Amino acid sequence: TIMVSLFLPSVTLQIQTAAFRFLIDVREDREGQKTVITSTLFFGIITSLISLLILFFVLNTLPLTERILICMFYLFDNTENTLREICRGFEKTVTYSVSAIISAFSKLLFVVIFVYQMQTGLLGTIWALLLSSGLSVCYLVIRVRLIRYLSLKSFSGDKLKEMLRYSWPMVPNSVSLWVMQLSDRLVITAVMGVAAEAVYAVANKIPSLLQLALNTFSIAWQENASVASKDEDAGEYYSAMFETMFNLMAGFFCLLIAATPLLFMLLIKGDYSEAYNHIPILIYGFFFFSLASFLGGIYVAYKRSKSVGITTTIASAINLIIDIFLIKIIGLYAASISTLIGFAFLFIFRMLDIQKIVRIKCNIGYMSAIMLIMVVEGALCFMQTPLFNIINAIIGTAMFIILNRKLITAVGSKIKQRIKK
Repeated sequence: TIMVSLFLPSVTLQIQTAAFRFLIDVREDREGQKTVITSTLFFGIITSLISLLILFFVLNTLPLTERILICMFYLFDNTENTLREICRGFEKTVTYSVSAIISAFSKLLFVVIFVYQMQTGLLGTIWALLLSSGLSVCYLVIRVRLIRYLSLKSFSGDKLKEMLRYSWPMVPNSVSLWVMQLSDRLVITAVMGVAAEAVYAVANKIPSLLQLALNTFSIAWQENASVASKDEDAGEYYSAMFETMFNLMAGFFCLLIAATPLLFMLLIKGDYSEAYNHIPILIYGFFFFSLASFLGGIYVAYKRSKSVGITTTIASAINLIIDIFLIKIIGLYAASISTLIGFAFLFIFRMLDIQKIVRIKCNIGYMSAIMLIMVVEGALCFMQTPLFNIINAIIGTAMFIILNRKLITAVGSKIKQRIKK
């Protein structure tokens, strides 16, 4: 599954991301929608069949049944990702979310049946992955009414070329993010061994909770950013949204740091105490990644996909270089620090570069003050004493409420209106 996450964007040239962006421009044009979807699926099917043929022979050490099932899983996974992007292009966010829920819960169910109950091992795991993706694909085909948008007459070579010019620079972006997330573990395993890598994997569990908040925001943000790019006051809108995003993620950061001692005790089992000290550093890294992802949405809005690929590639190179040079000097801290520096560079570089496209205003003094408080929280978290944990809990809760008071008030008002209705 890790290798599929690497090769999927490379093989398809990220054509599914182009489907999302180009569908936004033709929401009122049925023929335009047919052209985008037909061209996307035509290219996706051709590239998938070629890659599946290669994959089948590469996996020659596995039994025939497993090779066939893995290839089928790859095909369904590719189709599922493409159809979800089409859903986003149609503004069908509920359908998108339901498909993800179907995939997740059916995967859980099938794993229990095949692996736990039937004791089928690896083969059962592959069946679980395949069937869960298959169910999600069936749901998406029905809900999107895909047949209505497929027509050989609607295929356009020119449109496909235009979409590929937009999408292929996203390939190094996906590969670079993959490298940034896994290179640390590969370097740790090579230099320090599997036990050290396990500690680092544990340290990433709590910071990944911040990414859940980011993913929820990003799905809606890319669409809104693309629609707003045509407005004259786009810069003002992006500036206001950046302030909201900064406050939201900073608030989550403060809460997560404050809750780290409790979460570590509840979620982490076994002797992984060494992992604790890396958590504040990694959370800070994810914070910068969330800000960089926000700016990535603006690149997508203006179809500047090359900038997305270039900035991520440079950041991943910085991450890997720091990791390699420091791993023998400071051990595991090389991995967490290199992740922080890589994501911080990604945010700063994009913020400076994005000004060439649209002017985004940000209060540097305000941001610096908030980030200083976040550093203080991280330092208190390092201390691991009951008193400092209580102080952190007070600071974290207060910061989240203060930074997001407008958002909290707005959500509260909507809840009241729903209750009255």
